[in-house]
Amino acid sequence: MARRNKIAVVGAGNIGGNIGLLCAERRLGDVVLYDIERVAGPTKGKALDINQLNAVRGLDTRLVGTSDFADAEGADVVIVTAGVPRKPGMSRDDLVGVNMPIISDVAEKVKKHTPNAFVIVISNPLDAMVYAMHKVAGLADHMVCGMAGVLDSSRFRFFVSEALDVSIEDVHAVVLGGHGDDMVPLTRLCSVGGVPLESLLPKDKLDAIVDRTRKGGGELVQLFGTGSAYFAPAESAVSMAESYLLDRKRVLPVAARLHGEYGIDGYFFGVPARIGGGGVEKVYEIALDPAEKVMLDKSFHAVKAVVESCKL
Repeated sequence: MARRNKIAVVGAGNIGGNIGLLCAERRLGDVVLYDIERVAGPTKGKALDINQLNAVRGLDTRLVGTSDFADAEGADVVIVTAGVPRKPGMSRDDLVGVNMPIISDVAEKVKKHTPNAFVIVISNPLDAMVYAMHKVAGLADHMVCGMAGVLDSSRFRFFVSEALDVSIEDVHAVVLGGHGDDMVPLTRLCSVGGVPLESLLPKDKLDAIVDRTRKGGGELVQLFGTGSAYFAPAESAVSMAESYLLDRKRVLPVAARLHGEYGIDGYFFGVPARIGGGGVEKVYEIALDPAEKVMLDKSFHAVKAVVESCKL
């Protein structure tokens, strides 16, 4: 008998709940929503609510809400959203102290119950948290990565489509670097229906879009007031999980562990990578001009400083 895929979502808040719904809608596999005992009721409630939605949509995916990570045993994919979200006035890096113990605890559980899963980390500060997950859980380099570049690229594409009044489907963007205010949207390589972006917008407007992209998460934190983005991050993570589960081999910007690419070794950093049935199957290195290299180096040094502050 064929076996359904199993997806474990760690953290059943707004992002986690939306991931469960998206996995159900795409028929990617059965879903385990896991969260701590204190929120066991709402976690089970979200799973039950989506199960009841399935009847209306004609979906056979089953969700389980639990506070026992043993229920995730044997999961094919683990998506980690656990941790405290940003509040107004906070940077992602401000979350290191509070989220590091949470991620370390989750990593121990992953090591025990789901050691063979493909792990996607969403928790902030992203590049440091995926580094911690990899080290504590002892995961193979190709079986763990961070979700950030898909989201950052999507934000950039929306802002461009809005500025030019064109379909977002025809906007192609490349965003490299850490998930923070020093990320590097490569405007030189962005295009709209094959037309170079830099020929369509004046430099001042393009610079404004780059700045808004870098601060896109903070803009949403200010608007929400009590939390951070959740619809777009959930969709971004599910697109990565889907590429792994269905061996789609999509080339996506993810925080992958580098081995000399871009002059970086041993750190997780946002780069284009092929995601397929083998996990992170290949990292693509883009030839950068001197100005782009300076920006990328600045982004890496910011990521390195946060990672080193974790004292792992």
